[in-house]
Amino acid sequence: MSEDVIHQVQEAIASSRKWAETGWPVTFGPRNVEVSSLKQAQSLPKNFVFRLEALNYWNQAKLTGNDAADSGQKALDALKNSNVSAADNALYFCQFIEKPFAENAKTWLPLYEAFKEKRAGV
Repeated sequence: MSEDVIHQVQEAIASSRKWAETGWPVTFGPRNVEVSSLKQAQSLPKNFVFRLEALNYWNQAKLTGNDAADSGQKALDALKNSNVSAADNALYFCQFIEKPFAENAKTWLPLYEAFKEKRAGV
């Protein structure tokens, strides 16, 4: 597989590990209070009614991002060893792990789809 794909996987791993840090717009509660990162969730006042919900969301984003990145590392190792089939399996799992956050994270699904197209020679 090309160096370009390897570079894309490396970037996705780095991005995935920082989902909770870089974040994206998410709102909580009936007033739609935007809390766009784990740091923002942690800085909410203790009496903010939806603080625990925001903390849970961003902690899950952090854990999920790290799990996806771990699988991405397996894909990267497989690519470096010219094991395209193992890379395909690992990238499939990355996009599967990402599903709860895919609409906002947009990290693994686009990469996996591009990888499949490149592998198919499209």
